[in-house]
Amino acid sequence: MDNKPHQIGIIIVDHGSRRAQSNAMLLEVVAMFRRETDYKIVEPAHMELAEPSIETAFDRCVQQGASLVVVHPYFLLPGRHWDQDIPRLAAAAAERQEGVSFLVTAPLGLHPRMADVIQQRIEDCLAHASGEGPACPLCADTDKCQVETR
Repeated sequence: MDNKPHQIGIIIVDHGSRRAQSNAMLLEVVAMFRRETDYKIVEPAHMELAEPSIETAFDRCVQQGASLVVVHPYFLLPGRHWDQDIPRLAAAAAERQEGVSFLVTAPLGLHPRMADVIQQRIEDCLAHASGEGPACPLCADTDKCQVETR
């Protein structure tokens, strides 16, 4: 990467789904990231099955002035999508934008805060299942977080 300053654009990309509710959750993640960080250019993208695509999100970042686009896979673990598909799709989008660089980050993976997130989710679900707490937004209006005995 050269030494001149870059205007950074962020793309948070998930797999994409045929379920509109699943795709809408990415918009919530992006909105939260915008609120909690100082990045001015943040766009959602779905790798497949839904819009906006990585190409569309990349174009939107550039239209807002980004000269470096950071693509963050909102995936738990590395795999073919992180290793091959997302870099290929980001490279194809960058080819259309002269002078724009890109970087694909690691997925969430083994980040130290993941243990805290997992513990919190477990505790919330146990509290809800025992009647001591509300359902989390993911489980509200579903039959999830219920203890089942077979």
